[in-house]
Amino acid sequence: MHVKLADFPSGSLDDRSNMTKKGRIFKTIRRYFGTHPAGIFAWLWVTAMPFIGSIIFAANYNLLEAYRLHTALDYFAYTVTGALLMGLALLPTTLIALASGFYFGWTSLPFLILGYSLASVLGYALGKVTNMGFTELLFKKNPKFHKAIESRKEKEGSLVFFVRISPVVPFAVSNFLFANLNIKLWKVLIYGIPGMLTRTVIAFAAGVAASSYMEAKQSMNTPLQWGVGAALLIIGIGGIYNYVRKKR
Repeated sequence: MHVKLADFPSGSLDDRSNMTKKGRIFKTIRRYFGTHPAGIFAWLWVTAMPFIGSIIFAANYNLLEAYRLHTALDYFAYTVTGALLMGLALLPTTLIALASGFYFGWTSLPFLILGYSLASVLGYALGKVTNMGFTELLFKKNPKFHKAIESRKEKEGSLVFFVRISPVVPFAVSNFLFANLNIKLWKVLIYGIPGMLTRTVIAFAAGVAASSYMEAKQSMNTPLQWGVGAALLIIGIGGIYNYVRKKR
């Protein structure tokens, strides 16, 4: 019995094509990381290390009581230290914003944002270095995927903004993601900073308003904070979906 292509529903053919394409992509990823252990280590680091750093910080946060920001050198050291902690994925950005608000007050906010910008550059550069050649291999082996990414070039800014605003995508992981999608660094900075400001300012303000650091941490678990987080999550998912969906 001869089966014609027309006998299959077009939807099932599209689903089968998508599954085949995804299979090729994952096969390429496995092949790359099978020969680049540093790449695997880097992704594991940016995924797990902020959580580990949070545990260590929770046991030693009182050490910050000895530090104050008075001189230009103090602010310089604060900015560089914050950039390294965030850029190297040693601590979550929200935790740093919370602690900065409590211990250093509103005067430190501009320097926190500057440190965040420097951390974006550092994290992006590490994503490029530790995954060198990954994007080129992925695009070469999967030309349709490459074409799909290229067709969304004009949406890259919105992707950066909505990934940054989403509370479920860690800062360090998103740096690696942007680097591997070949999104220009200037777009990561221009669109990423406004996207990150919402969560940063909320955490920072909670720190400023608290009478103790533990109270500041607990204030991040109130129904209001959960509501804000849920709203940001919905906004972020909606924006990312708008980037991913196909043009009609």
